[in-house]
Amino acid sequence: MRQIAVYGKGGIGKSTIVQNVAAALGEAGHSVMVVGCDPKADCTGLLTGQLFGSTVLEELRDHPSSASGSVDVSLDRIVQSGCFGVRCVEAGGPEPGVGCAGRGIITAINLLEREGAFTDDLEYVIYDVLGDVVCGGFAMPIREGKAREIYVVTSGEAMALYAANNIAKGIARFSRSGGARIGGIICNNRNVAAESDLVETFARELGSRVIATIPRDNIVQESEIEQQTVVEHAPESAQAQKYRDLASAIADNDLLSIPKPLTRDRLVEMSASLVRAYCR
Repeated sequence: MRQIAVYGKGGIGKSTIVQNVAAALGEAGHSVMVVGCDPKADCTGLLTGQLFGSTVLEELRDHPSSASGSVDVSLDRIVQSGCFGVRCVEAGGPEPGVGCAGRGIITAINLLEREGAFTDDLEYVIYDVLGDVVCGGFAMPIREGKAREIYVVTSGEAMALYAANNIAKGIARFSRSGGARIGGIICNNRNVAAESDLVETFARELGSRVIATIPRDNIVQESEIEQQTVVEHAPESAQAQKYRDLASAIADNDLLSIPKPLTRDRLVEMSASLVRAYCR
């Protein structure tokens, strides 16, 4: 079983990519689980057609442990079936402004392990993890060696690259204790100046590579309105094929490395020089 984590700046399109890759893997006959690690619980809605389904933390709140300490939550209430047979779990989080969202990830993953959700037939578990590596809970999939194969979604925008570089710092830090390695950079195009050069140069300086570039396409928004992945809603589209190509690239990937994060000065210098050259 390959356990993969996908990180990226909030709003970069990470969850859309994860769900479409999972759908493509499922379509190809693989057994896949997606674990949503965002307290908004919106990481699997395109797979299930249910934007806000039940979460692990909600079920734990609604069905507290018995006096003996046993967990009173069954897997059939927290593992939903999505398109192409993809199994879907949302960790969830506390009410806004209350508690620590990162602890929800820890609780959810521990519960899934304890209750036997990671069955022997599973080929891929993909953790869709919120934003930057700044909290111990959000770092759990790589800190404790749950996922040793990490993909980072970015664009050519400054803050997306900054977040990606911070995530690379987290991967490098946990490479010693949890064995985390970066599998590649996924460029989710925003059509900004020098985007391809920026992301390619960034990946190369990290000691990694761009494993896929996903173009902007209105079919993504259209599919999301229908609460479906592009792979399910528009299977013949060029965009669906891009997700299939990315799924194949991940399935065949054995080039994992410990990233070498850029300094802030180098990140700014790289971005400025490439954008200025592009705009001349």
